[in-house]
Amino acid sequence: MSTQAPRDAAAERRRLLAEMLRQRAAESRVFPLSFAQQRLWLLDRLEPGSSAYNLARVLRLEGDLRADALERALGEVVRRHASLRTVLTTAAGEPAQVVAPAGELRLPPVPVAGATRDERGAVAARLAREEAARPFDLAAGPLFRATLLRVDEREHLLVLVMHHVVTDGWSMGVFFRELAALYAAFAEGRPSPLPEPSLQYADYAVWQRKHLAGEALERQVAFWRERLAGAPTLLELPADRPRPSAPTRAGATFRAGLPGPLSAELRELARRENATPFMLLLAAFQLLLAKHAGQGDVVVGTPVAGRDRPELEGLVGFFVNTLPVRADLSGDPAFRRHLAAVREGMLEAQAHAEVPFERLVEELRVERLPGISPVFQAMFALHAGGAEPVFPGLAVRSVPVDPGAAKFDLSVEAFDAGDHLAVAWEYSTELFDAATVERMAERFRILLEGIVRAPGARLSALPLMDAEERTRVLRGWNDSARAFPGARVHELFAEQAARSPDAPAVLGPDGTLTYGELDRRSGILARALRERGVGPESRVGICLERGPEIPVAVLGVLRAGGAYVPLDPAYPAERLRFVLEDAGVSLVVAAGPAAAALPEFGGEVVPVDGTPSPPGPLSPGGGEGEHGSGPDSLAYVVYTSGSTGQPKGVEVTHRSFANLLRAARDGFGFEAGDVVPVLAPYAFDIWGFEALAPLLAGGAVRVVSKEEVLDVPRLVEGLRGATAVHAVPALMRQVAAAVAASEAGPLRGMRRVFVGGDAVPPDLLAEVRAAFPRAAVRVLYGPTEATVLASAHLVGEDERPAGSVLGRPLANARTYVLDAAGEPVPAGVAGELYVGGAGVARGYLGRPGMTAERFVPDPFGGEAGARLYRTGDRARWRRDGTLEFLGRTDAQVKVRGFRIEPGEVEAAILAHPG
Repeated sequence: MSTQAPRDAAAERRRLLAEMLRQRAAESRVFPLSFAQQRLWLLDRLEPGSSAYNLARVLRLEGDLRADALERALGEVVRRHASLRTVLTTAAGEPAQVVAPAGELRLPPVPVAGATRDERGAVAARLAREEAARPFDLAAGPLFRATLLRVDEREHLLVLVMHHVVTDGWSMGVFFRELAALYAAFAEGRPSPLPEPSLQYADYAVWQRKHLAGEALERQVAFWRERLAGAPTLLELPADRPRPSAPTRAGATFRAGLPGPLSAELRELARRENATPFMLLLAAFQLLLAKHAGQGDVVVGTPVAGRDRPELEGLVGFFVNTLPVRADLSGDPAFRRHLAAVREGMLEAQAHAEVPFERLVEELRVERLPGISPVFQAMFALHAGGAEPVFPGLAVRSVPVDPGAAKFDLSVEAFDAGDHLAVAWEYSTELFDAATVERMAERFRILLEGIVRAPGARLSALPLMDAEERTRVLRGWNDSARAFPGARVHELFAEQAARSPDAPAVLGPDGTLTYGELDRRSGILARALRERGVGPESRVGICLERGPEIPVAVLGVLRAGGAYVPLDPAYPAERLRFVLEDAGVSLVVAAGPAAAALPEFGGEVVPVDGTPSPPGPLSPGGGEGEHGSGPDSLAYVVYTSGSTGQPKGVEVTHRSFANLLRAARDGFGFEAGDVVPVLAPYAFDIWGFEALAPLLAGGAVRVVSKEEVLDVPRLVEGLRGATAVHAVPALMRQVAAAVAASEAGPLRGMRRVFVGGDAVPPDLLAEVRAAFPRAAVRVLYGPTEATVLASAHLVGEDERPAGSVLGRPLANARTYVLDAAGEPVPAGVAGELYVGGAGVARGYLGRPGMTAERFVPDPFGGEAGARLYRTGDRARWRRDGTLEFLGRTDAQVKVRGFRIEPGEVEAAILAHPG
């Protein structure tokens, strides 16, 4: 890196600063704003009444306080530093700082009410917090406030509050050093020992405006323009609440320390790596954010003092500048390499630190959004530990105060306290709960411990969890094991049919099929299929219009030992032809107009009522004989949409299918007497849940026509006789609206409502409760490749979800949230959702490469050969062990079906877009 340009710039800056010393504008009381002041002035106009930029310091003074000496000392500090007498207003249409003449400062002790000292101490602390949070009026001023609270004759609280526009962290050190020196002198009757300042902050503002222009500014901006090209504009930290449209910058602060031994190890590691402790902590903080946000490109702001000349070191004013430090963590480098990159980046950034951040935002034309800091939304700073000011005859101790505001989404300040590092986490309470930030602070400690143990480890290998939390997310929140004997779906149905042969099973416009009739008809079809050679792994197409024949066909194919392949007659002919060829279908169960829709495929069409066969006993379960399928045999093949490429046939086994239906039957409480409408097209995998789970419990299903699904008011009237219903969010919202508009009122007979197939907006759940006031409402989630459903969430009576809840895994399912390296992430951290357990499909039919890509070994399940399905969905664990959907990790569109002709699009989306 060439240093000539920075050296030339530094020399020019020294020359101009010397000129500033010679040509002060001291005669005037109206000055331009510095660039930093201009930004805060603009923020104040956009968000008036905010206390986010209040800087407060509270000192507990114990002993014999000379209140008169303290009052005089404060007045002298304010006289010496014109910034503390400054207000921001407009002059000639431009923002300007106006310096008021020095006046008398009064600091009368304010008695604190309370019967005991403890009570008075609590009241004083509350008053201090309220004073720290009271906003300033930048135009009216003053922008400096001092209050002395008298707890008793030997205890006082000195509360000092300044707006950031007139001070900064360095200035606070200047302020207290001078205040201590002046108090000591005045308490002893001596004059001020301090020399008069040679400059005021306004002089610096005038010089800065002249200096940062033209070629000097362009050189600085060019560096940052290149450094920040393509950087993400928003740090996507998973929040507890959506970002408000009208933010108030409400905030809070959580304080936690890093243990002394760990602090010492960090200092030693920084020394060995030729870095500063600040660089090491910043690198770790960037990694913490990257892991939480799931981003490999992170920008963090960090302050620099902005006082590289001795003449500026003793001034009170807003000199601090902010540098946006970008980190590229892609490729999973070793932490040592990441630290080296941070070190190099910081050195380059500091060599180009002269351009104010506010001017940089203007020059880069960064879009400003309400409540969102441009360029970065997280800050990090490390401050050297400073001793408490020394007041003769007094014990002085700083009292932490929380002004209840946050300048950024997250701002972390570490303080070197000598024997340990103290860390303050300031955060937006509009985004984060206190518990979320406390966990983040704990994970920062765990991460730092991992770094000092193995600085050469790759970033993905550095932990955010201790062993207890790792066990909880891998085992505790996946404690879903249930003992389900190995019966297949058609056997389970046969058992139910034997118990209630005369009960209604399938309701249709032309009559009702009882359990006994459905069992008999599916058995006739099964025998016909077996006579044609159907057995294990045989794939049999089903092409039927919506109606009672579909359950007959599905159970018949399963009972014959084969696997069904749904073929919706509304699909385009080329689509049907593709599925027939790809699945190797030689037999299709079809009837009526649906049979006519089939393209030529060189196979045989079998009517749904079978063909005449010699009378003989029907085998309800299919048996395990010559034609019998086993639990690991294929049960069905359903094709994905093909919206991201060639459609894929997902192979699901009997074991997985039976586990799903028993988990749904037992877990959701389906029972005899249920009436459940089937809204989904049978080519979508959710059809199996809607149509078959009630049949295994003795309930009845009603296959709803496409026309009724599209006619929502008519659909609602049909739902009045139902006890359970499933619909996707788009359709459920229309149903809830139609119920609200109906004179008949809510559907009080509905006992169970399921919403799934897409992200469920939290506001929809309130509408569902109003439409079905007596129903248990569940959110369902699951990809086709995990056999329809993987998790469910029972929405509590008073629950107000902040996001799309996915719930907990179903029986014998497991869900994992993993990072890019396949490692589990803790609660609150975003990752990709993987599904394991009994529901994981066999794979994609005839596509071993794609199967290997999406179905990966399960290192956590414990069973030999266990696999996980990569869903492509972003999720996180909530604190209570429920999953929350955050979006997609890739461009894959998860549709359980495929592209349909225009006349069918709306029906397919409403029924189940997947």
